Amino acid sequence: MSIEIKLLIIGKNSFIATNLYNFLKKKMIVKKISFEQFKKRDNKFLQSFSHICNCAITKEYATKKYKKKDDIDKSILMRIKKLNIKYIFLSTRKVYKPKMNIRENSTLIASNNYSKNKIITEKYLKTNFKNKYLILRISNLIGRYDKKYRKISNTFISNYFKYKKYKKIIFYENLFKDFLSIDQFNYILLKILQKNLKGIYNVSIGKKIFIKELLKALNKGKELRHFKEKKISSNDIFYLNNDKLKKKIQIKITKHSLFRYCHNIGM
Repeated sequence: MSIEIKLLIIGKNSFIATNLYNFLKKKMIVKKISFEQFKKRDNKFLQSFSHICNCAITKEYATKKYKKKDDIDKSILMRIKKLNIKYIFLSTRKVYKPKMNIRENSTLIASNNYSKNKIITEKYLKTNFKNKYLILRISNLIGRYDKKYRKISNTFISNYFKYKKYKKIIFYENLFKDFLSIDQFNYILLKILQKNLKGIYNVSIGKKIFIKELLKALNKGKELRHFKEKKISSNDIFYLNNDKLKKKIQIKITKHSLFRYCHNIGM
């Protein structure tokens, strides 16, 4: 039985929240508010939504040892625990040990406070919300740079735009990781909502993306003048297996689409 999707996005100046809202606003009922606004809303308002997706995060949750007061997701979850709302938790691929072909049932091994905190929140969600949750373990997202986005930490793409702007040399290791454009992510989430999925899914391109080929796409196919390869081996090589998700929503997620997006936003 299909339900009418009404999505509440929390995180007014978030990169993901802003892009997701702009993508979905003509496709379904969706509203974007800040966490401060959420705290002022009553249950009647909240119950008018079928799904809630939080994109807000505190710097403390991202960088320090877990404390309940820093966990925005848990604050929201405690508030809606008795309401009939499905919760979409944006987790991270960092909950896994870096390796190739990581599946959803792979062992969770947190390497820093951020991933440790995500695992703690995941456990709370799985224990208390049973069939009313979606946990999306997301790969590295690529998107257009905008100063208005609230940024907790530097990312691959934010560093790219910063160094290109000031014409600094970008040093990189030509290892492979798993990337996904924000456009691809938005489309995937739309399909997930339409299928009314529940459970845990890797959200990724599911293939090796070498840093050099990604930088070349961002550089519009031109030679990498301001890019210098470092001859340093890294343990941070990985890609996620996304077979479980693709079987459910039946879409193609291609490297070609990612590189075309990178070419359009690059400098």
